This record gives sequence, C-alpha cells and structure tokens, in this order.
Amino acid sequence: MKNETNKLKLSFWGGAGTVTGSNFMLESDKSKILVDCGLFQGCDDCDKKNRESFGYTPSEVDVLFITHAHIDHIGRVPKLVKDGFNGVIYSTLPARDIASVMLDDSLKVFGIGTGERKLPPLYSKKDVEKTMSLWKTVSYGEEISVKKDFKVTLRNSGHVLGSALVEVVYNNKKIVFTGDMGGGASPILQNADIVKDANYLVMESVYGDREHEDVLERKSKLKKIIEDTVEKNGILMIPAFSLERTQHLLFDLNELVENSKIPVVSIFLDSPLAIKITEIYRRYTDYFNDEAQKIIKSGDDVFKFANLRSTLTAQESIAIRKAVNPKIIIAGSGMSTGGRIVHHEKLYLSDPSNTLLIIGYQAAGTPGREIQEGSKKVNISGEEVGVNATIETISSYSAHMGSEDLLSFAENSAESLNKVFVVMGEPSSSLYLAQKIHDYMDIEASAPKSGESVELDF
Repeated sequence: MKNETNKLKLSFWGGAGTVTGSNFMLESDKSKILVDCGLFQGCDDCDKKNRESFGYTPSEVDVLFITHAHIDHIGRVPKLVKDGFNGVIYSTLPARDIASVMLDDSLKVFGIGTGERKLPPLYSKKDVEKTMSLWKTVSYGEEISVKKDFKVTLRNSGHVLGSALVEVVYNNKKIVFTGDMGGGASPILQNADIVKDANYLVMESVYGDREHEDVLERKSKLKKIIEDTVEKNGILMIPAFSLERTQHLLFDLNELVENSKIPVVSIFLDSPLAIKITEIYRRYTDYFNDEAQKIIKSGDDVFKFANLRSTLTAQESIAIRKAVNPKIIIAGSGMSTGGRIVHHEKLYLSDPSNTLLIIGYQAAGTPGREIQEGSKKVNISGEEVGVNATIETISSYSAHMGSEDLLSFAENSAESLNKVFVVMGEPSSSLYLAQKIHDYMDIEASAPKSGESVELDF
C-alpha cells in the first residue's frame, strides 16, 4: 500500500455538470489549493446557489489560482474572502486588472439583494477591496511553490487576455486545469500553449460535442449581415460579452471599416464595462499575436475607427434611439440576461427590419438561448417581447476550442495521461467529449458531478 503522501484529493465544487461556477480543489495532507471561484449563471436557482455556503472551509485554503477573469470563474471570489479565505490569489497581470474592473461592476448586481425574495447581498465593496489586496500576479512560465508541497505554473490558454492553464506538479507528476481554452480563432491573442506531459487533465468542454464554423468565413458573414441590415435600413443588435468577444468584434469591424468593405454606418459600443476592458487590452498588446502586433506597430488603433462611438453614460445610451438608421449596437450582456442590450431588445426585437446577431455561447435557460432556438416570444427583464427580427449566429467568434481541438490537446499528453476529467460544459457536451477521449485514446475519462471528490495516485 502506498504512503498517504502519494495521494491527492480532487473535488469538483462548481463547473461540474454545468458550464459555469468553476471551482476546483486539490489537496494533499499539507496544502489546499483552489482553481477558480466563479458564479453560477443561466439557471433558475443560480441566485440561491451563489449564496450557499462553500462545501469546504474557506479559511483552510492556502492559495487560489485564477485561470481568467470571466465572471463565471471569479464571481464568487469576494464571497470566498468574506467567508474567511485569507490566502494568496494568483493570476497573470492582465487577468488581475480585468478582474478588478469585473468585480467592481458586479457590485451593481451582487452588492444588493436580488430576486423576488430579496436574497441578501453576495458581498460588499469592502469584500472586493480585500480580495484585490490579496491578489498577486505572475508571468507565464513562472513557478510558484505552495508550502514546498505543490509547484504551480501558469501557461497561456489562448482564451482571453491573460488567461491561463494551471499546471500543478506534485511528486514529479502533473495535473493540468485547462480553465477555458481558445482554439486559435482569435484575431488578437496568441494560441494556447501545448502540454505534453500531463498525468491528469481537468478540461473544459463548452464545445465538446461540436465544431465552430470556418474562421475564414467569419468576416464575410459579418459583412453580409451588416449589408443586409443597411439595405433594410434597420438596426443590428449584437449582444456581446464585455471581455474578449467585444474586442475581437471591434478588431474585425476595424478592418472592414478602414478598407471600405461595408457601407458607412453608425456603430455604438454601448457597454461601460466593455469600454473599460478594451482600454486594458490596449495596455497589454505584448500578449497579442504577431500579426496583431504588426498591425498596431503600423499605427493602426485596432479598437478605434470611423463612425465608432463609445457610450459610457446612461444619457449617451438613451440618445442612441435618436440616431438615424441604419446603425449597429454592441452591448452586454452576452446572453441577454441584463445590461444595456435588454433595453435595445425591448425596443427593436419586434421589428422585422432589424437583426439580432449572436456571437457567443448562450447558456440553457437564458433569453439569448431562447431567441437562438427560435422562440417567437421571450421574457426580457420581466417583459414579454415579440421576436420578429432576423436572428443570426456566428459561432466562430467563440473563444472556446471545438471538439477536435480539445481532443488534440489531450492527445499531446497521450503517453503520460492516467485520466481526464471533463468539466465546464453542458452534460451532453461533457459526456460526449469524455466518450470521445476514451474511444480515440483508450484513456479513462469521466464527466464528474458537482460535489464529487476523487482520490488521485501521485
């Protein structure tokens, strides 16, 4: 029988059986580390789930590693701090800066009671401030020692600015938490790093059962949708995640506008959060790929072009209604669950001359998912709205790897892999990818359930 120090416990406290709520614990007899602590989103009981006590004692956690700053990966960190966590939080520098903006913005929702039963605030401004005081930054490839027990290194995951894979080495064996992974579709960011020696993988599966459309067709499809909207003298609404989707979209629009590939049309970036995050992107162009850096060095501000107007204030947002058609409105939230996009959808979804373009993943139960699946009526912020506008989808803006790329990532470690845990996907997607990994690689793979724990041989 092996010594107890050759065993690690891996627990799935969120992000298992669902896309959101990423929260994984790895523990030895000396240390406890967490990877991510995100919000649950897109479910009927998410408010309740987000406020429940953690399945572990936060004060006993030594270190929290953040893969990236999407709210479903960081949204419960202030609650973790509020409930007793006082360890170190690690991420890359861009992820820290974006997280600061994201968490400050989240106070508008989670710093007050929500829901019909007025559930108590999830956390306060004081909790967010303490969270940021615990935060330290590291570069890709820099090793962190946790109590001389775990050796942890962040690698580029290619998902969003500053996103990371978390490699944990213990007894000379390695477990890798992928976080969310980009599949090379980004016109801005570098591709994800390759890992060839993982013994265990905890990997995402948002698109585990399907592929994206051809990236090369993305701009031509966007161009056609804009042309059709202009021809109808309509309004093109684009619900976009403030982090990553918006910046990639602006990059493509910049190229179309500056090369006169689309008609002259007013374009509104109607999201204070997206505007702030875009400014952070401007600060960290060294994280961009070679082609994007080359364009920037030529003097082209890839996030600024003719007829683009950023509307920070509520008054500026309301004034968009007075702007003559045709026009394009980019606003959050990406799943139409809140933010300024809901006001535009209430005004314009019922008009057949308008178009709604979906460019991001739509979680089950969200208004965006209902619209995408063809519903002719949708409840938006308590109001029933008819859907007569044209609905379009461009899936290649997704920052997630498709099924084949996920399999290829796992195959890079085929010689060393003992088991793959497939997480952060809808159940059908996770189960499909787990089966695919097993069938193609003859490696044990499973889709764990929330709250499940497993013992790993190290």
